[in-house]
Amino acid sequence: MRYMFIMQVEAEAAAAFDPTAADVPAMYAAMGAYNEELQKAGVFLSAEGLSDASEGFRLDFGTVPPAQTDGPFAEAREVFTGFWILEVASREEAEHWARKCPLGPGTVLEVRRVNDFADLDQNDEWVQKAQEWRAANA
Repeated sequence: MRYMFIMQVEAEAAAAFDPTAADVPAMYAAMGAYNEELQKAGVFLSAEGLSDASEGFRLDFGTVPPAQTDGPFAEAREVFTGFWILEVASREEAEHWARKCPLGPGTVLEVRRVNDFADLDQNDEWVQKAQEWRAANA
């Protein structure tokens, strides 16, 4: 099973963060050690940090054409700042690794299972095409 760990920082915490006052090397070291532990355990598939929300945009598909809002997103209570994707044997194992993540106050880690092709209708033409594409590009 694959799980995505979605790191979200509360808007107030993000606004209050001062990189000149924080021990950024220690933060990188803690995150690096966590990622290394995931790799050694054989569960790490990928992880990425995201640029500031001010560089992004959202599309609201409630209208035609979709309405675009440029970041930052004032209505957001939390900002999606990065993610990990792990391959684990169970939800419990995903929880084990999530609890070890070196995050602090003002940060939330949302954990979601990534759907597999087995979760989808195997007779669907587009599911079959997606499986073929993935196999050809693996």
